[in-house]
Amino acid sequence: MANLSGHLDEHLRQIEKGLNIKIKNRGNRFQLKGSEDSTEIGRQVLKDLFVMTKKATIDPERVHMSLQEHSRPEGKPEEKDEIIKTRRKGIRARGTNQMAYVRSIRAEDLTFGIGPAGTGKTYLAVAASVEALETDQVRRIVLVRPAVEAGERLGFLPGDMSQKVDPYLRPMYDALYEMIGFEQVSRLIERNIIEIAPLAFMRVRTLNECFIILDEAQNTTA
Repeated sequence: MANLSGHLDEHLRQIEKGLNIKIKNRGNRFQLKGSEDSTEIGRQVLKDLFVMTKKATIDPERVHMSLQEHSRPEGKPEEKDEIIKTRRKGIRARGTNQMAYVRSIRAEDLTFGIGPAGTGKTYLAVAASVEALETDQVRRIVLVRPAVEAGERLGFLPGDMSQKVDPYLRPMYDALYEMIGFEQVSRLIERNIIEIAPLAFMRVRTLNECFIILDEAQNTTA
């Protein structure tokens, strides 16, 4: 139960805040108070997390994903789901926040994605860029990231500019390889249809008909 509840019941408090309910627990018994719909979602989330405890350690990110999954409105027609279609696979947005995120990417010129690690911000953005490229909505994909180390010291990196920034762009590369394939990604990079650029080199550039993804944007400020 400690794995399910979290340190000082942090997972229960996270569920309470997300659903606006109250949870009391004694041993392996839980009492939920709130609206009927919210308490039912809370029960489903707790059951889902309890099953996970048998094979994994529960953390706030898993709690967040379970809340998103079970908070999705039921009974809506399937065509209202947000599905990103690429030649290799279709990617379905999970939960109301991911669906709103995908809708915003498709409808707006500028979209900010804010959330914990592992909630699909980069993955869905890359999927949307591939869909836009394959349907001729854009002519190029530009991958941008601040070259900020995450605690490790990479030291001097050999190679040209794209090779130097490659280690920082691995999450986007992984998504591209899954959706397009390794060889096709390499060809598109050679033809400059997919461009890798450190943020420091983006100043005064004019980019038309491009899908630009700025990853880890919180590191753009000093």
